[in-house]
Amino acid sequence: MKIIVIDGQGGGIGRSIVERLKAELPGAELIAVGTNALATSAMLRAGADAGATGENAAVYNCAHADIIAGPMGIILANAMLGEISPAIAQAVSGSKAEKVLVPVSACHVYVAGVEEKPMSKYIEIAVASIRKICEA
Repeated sequence: MKIIVIDGQGGGIGRSIVERLKAELPGAELIAVGTNALATSAMLRAGADAGATGENAAVYNCAHADIIAGPMGIILANAMLGEISPAIAQAVSGSKAEKVLVPVSACHVYVAGVEEKPMSKYIEIAVASIRKICEA
């Protein structure tokens, strides 16, 4: 199972996802895709098997992923202070991969029915969702 974790800014959400996935799904191939080198580096240090940075890396890897995970902003053009380009948002949303998104209110998008929780709880739920997809 090829899991792409996409993040930007400092890569904290992606790092947390990678750490948990590495522990819970050791056989999965984890690819870190950062919108900047800092985010990629954070996810690699957390245990990702490989990493790449930038728009083309995101577009390419989304086309070859079984699962894409990251903050909700990865499907929103110009999210993360402009780090998510329209091409990245299109690549993620248009990919045939399953998508597991962590709700982040900083994107100025609120999903009805999502209760306010600590980020660690959202990460836990995201990893459980990915594990369920892998086991199906």
